[in-house]
Amino acid sequence: MANFKVNKTYQDINDKIKSGKVVVVTADEMVDIVKEKGPVKAAETVDVVTTATFAPMCSSGVFINFGQSVPTIKASEVWLNNVPAYAGLAAVDCYIGATEACLEDPLNKVWPGEFNYGGGHVIHDLVAGKKVHLKASGYGTSCYPNRGIEKDIRLSDLRQATLCNPRNGYQNYNCAVNFSSKTIYTYMGTLKPKVGNASYSTSGQLSPLFNDPYYKTIGLGTRIFLGGGEGYVTWHGTQHNPSAERTEKGIPKTPAGTLWVMGDLKQMKPEWLVGVSLRGYGISLAVGMGVPIPILNEEMAQFTAVSDKDIQVQIVDYGHDYPNGINKNYGFVTYETLKNGFIQFNGKDVPTVPLSSVAKAREIAEILKEWIQSRKFLLGEPQFTLPVS
Repeated sequence: MANFKVNKTYQDINDKIKSGKVVVVTADEMVDIVKEKGPVKAAETVDVVTTATFAPMCSSGVFINFGQSVPTIKASEVWLNNVPAYAGLAAVDCYIGATEACLEDPLNKVWPGEFNYGGGHVIHDLVAGKKVHLKASGYGTSCYPNRGIEKDIRLSDLRQATLCNPRNGYQNYNCAVNFSSKTIYTYMGTLKPKVGNASYSTSGQLSPLFNDPYYKTIGLGTRIFLGGGEGYVTWHGTQHNPSAERTEKGIPKTPAGTLWVMGDLKQMKPEWLVGVSLRGYGISLAVGMGVPIPILNEEMAQFTAVSDKDIQVQIVDYGHDYPNGINKNYGFVTYETLKNGFIQFNGKDVPTVPLSSVAKAREIAEILKEWIQSRKFLLGEPQFTLPVS
């Protein structure tokens, strides 16, 4: 076990939260604190660092129990505002995925493959208190004879609605460019031909897993800000890849760790769960997420001092390589460079386009900071942390 000069426990920090004596700063603020004081003094001074991200997270969705009908039904097919939901669960449970498209989207009739509305928008509408039309069909059984129902529902009408996102908060991702001679439309946005622009995601130094690169404080039971309410990390996310290449400071240079997160949709707010349409790709859901990092020792203080200039991102061609499964990068750039608006590539200035909102991430980090300072939010000690291999 490492011999740290500073040693705090989750209970120590939660006791300070309860007493109103906790010291909380955002990840942006921690960069300068560690630079000025050093990691030991910073760890003695600061108890919690708040991190955040706000970006499209396609692997998102909601489990819904929409209540029984009379006579009863075992739903085998479900649609919400004409968006298909998965019904292979119990009698009146379904799962609406963020990327599922509306069957009768008017835009798709004009431009096949283009969608204005889908699962992400249904989720947003529910959180916004709007009516959503539910249609369900069943094949009929002795105990569930009903073969079809239709009704309007609101979130307040539902017995349960649980946001369940199997892969969120990617620890680093790609800088996407397009080497081909035509414009392409991807989940990384519109990419102009011949490297006419470069797209990137995550909030850089504010992003949760950059501030705990080896997942020393994040795991099953970590309490988080999710969609404007309280949520939890419940597992490592799909495609979790902690073995990705790392810098000397431990920061992954390629896509690495991910989070599986859940929370009560009824606690959430529409400004932090927003349905989005990506031209030529489809539907997604922009999710606001914030993770508090407890400063248990000087090692965690040093980790949370990561800055945009420390974080490298691989450049990947989405015009040919990515769709053909070719795993190749064309160099690395830092988030500091990306956020400046241009990168240098093959001797020319290439404009950069963010998919994530740093401004929104900063707002989430401040909200989470205020929750903790006002004793509304205690840290959740994980039962076990995310796997590192």
